[in-house]
Amino acid sequence: MTPENVVTTMQRAMEVMVLLGGPLLLSTLVIGLVVSIFQAATQINEATLSFIPKLLMAFLVVVVAGPWMLQVITDYTIRLYQSIPQLVG
Repeated sequence: MTPENVVTTMQRAMEVMVLLGGPLLLSTLVIGLVVSIFQAATQINEATLSFIPKLLMAFLVVVVAGPWMLQVITDYTIRLYQSIPQLVG
């Protein structure tokens, strides 16, 4: 296994990781920002207020983007297993 193969494999893994984690993280970040602005405007200082909207948004993103996420990770895993002979020998 050459260093180029290792770097390429790790690069693909990180790309898949960003593709899968990005929608969840970005949506919860936006919801957290909106709730924080609402809290600052209304002067409500409740730390747990943003938890439920973030949880609901994460659930909604998984429901909407779940099939696509599953397809991405499945394609990556299939490509990784199929490339084992080239990586080893």
